[in-house]
Amino acid sequence: MSKLNEILSRKLEQAHIKGSFRQLKHNSSLFDFCSNDYLGLASNQYLEDRSRTILKKLSHIYYGSGGSRLISGHHSFIDELEQLIADTHESEASLVFNSGYNANMSVLSSIPQKGDVILYDELCHASIKDGMRLSFADRYSFQHNDTQELKSKLQKFAQKQCYVVIESVYSMDGDLAPIKTISDLCEQFQAILIVDEAHSTGTFGKDGSGITCDLGLAKHIPIRIHTYGKALGCHGASVVGSNILKNYLINFSRQFIYTTALPLHSYTNIYAAYEYLKDHYKELQQTLNTKQRLFSSNMLHNKDIICQSPIVSIIIGGNEETKTKAKSLQDQGFDVRAILSPTVPLGKERLRVCLHVFNTDESIIQLAKLISQ
Repeated sequence: MSKLNEILSRKLEQAHIKGSFRQLKHNSSLFDFCSNDYLGLASNQYLEDRSRTILKKLSHIYYGSGGSRLISGHHSFIDELEQLIADTHESEASLVFNSGYNANMSVLSSIPQKGDVILYDELCHASIKDGMRLSFADRYSFQHNDTQELKSKLQKFAQKQCYVVIESVYSMDGDLAPIKTISDLCEQFQAILIVDEAHSTGTFGKDGSGITCDLGLAKHIPIRIHTYGKALGCHGASVVGSNILKNYLINFSRQFIYTTALPLHSYTNIYAAYEYLKDHYKELQQTLNTKQRLFSSNMLHNKDIICQSPIVSIIIGGNEETKTKAKSLQDQGFDVRAILSPTVPLGKERLRVCLHVFNTDESIIQLAKLISQ
């Protein structure tokens, strides 16, 4: 065995011992209660047909972009898309990135500077934490959704430029951030608020604009990140804000400057998804909300579980026990996945149930009753 394989094998053995060893799984024929395709747009025929129609009009013949946006990967259509995104999310401008992970890393690594302070919710996504690690700013967490602790830290660092980072919907717990209260605190202390709207894009707000717009707070939050690989059923992400923010990221974001651009068909997919939501967001969101209420009302012995979003977490505790319960549900036809430590804190291992507009009422009721048992 080579030295490298010896080193890597030791780490893999530790993962096996902790019960956190990960393996890839093929898509299954089970009832989907694990994907982020909340609105079913990933298999929507309109999006595919509309995207193809746009590509034909553009006479586009390339399968790849051939380079970064600053070299050969830009196209006039992307300008049109970014204006549509900006208009939908009530902002001056937007800039498309290759993924939500890239977008979060871009913002957090390039904007806060040495001597600045980043205050972030302890349950923020790994991409946010990785972005902060690349920044020269100091960083401190606050307890999840604890606005009093956040206020205390804003007071402590009042003489520094502070950035506050939250998610509108938290990806592992499915609960909502108290955005209005946090926004007011940021204005009081002249802190800059950054909101990752990955899981509220499409599922909340007019035209799927997200929770920030739904609350009427778009003009109060200077940086928002919207991800398209979840409810919009395609790929990519965008940062929305001012024209100055857009130009700053084009000039100083290494994740933007040095990344090969998405192929043009990815941009047409995003455009088609926004178009579709403009006409269908009300019925889709209403259907999704109905599914959420149906699930929570059938959680017989878990009445404390409230579905604030399509994501519902059932805390089990322990990697092995959580995997066992997930396997039991899968054996009965339900694709529910175990979320293990270290992805979530030790002792908070859970079943993560994702609800979708295409889940039948019968399957939702049956799954809720199985989990209750």
